[in-house]
Amino acid sequence: MPIIKSAKKRVKVAQKANLRNVKTKRSMREALKAFAKVLASGTPAEISEAERKAVSAIDQAAKKAVIHKNKAARQKAALSAKAKAAGAKKTTAKKPAAKKAAAKKPAAKKAAK
Repeated sequence: MPIIKSAKKRVKVAQKANLRNVKTKRSMREALKAFAKVLASGTPAEISEAERKAVSAIDQAAKKAVIHKNKAARQKAALSAKAKAAGAKKTTAKKPAAKKAAAKKPAAKKAAK
């Protein structure tokens, strides 16, 4: 048991962080298990939805540094490959790009006489 006040505080802070990290990791695992279950017997729409939720959980874990960003990328790529093999379509449709108004160039100055 720590004696110094700052060390006691670090123990408390570390315990709180550990609880947060465990919760994040647990929700990620649950999402991955749900995806695997739907993948075994589900419609393409259900697979797409489960993939979206699993990717979201993985992103959140990576954002909070519970897992490494490269591991997150690897897991998302594997999920995507499995979903694609099962015939699910990608649901993360991007919004259509808004056309930028063409910026008018200033008129060329006349040469001085």
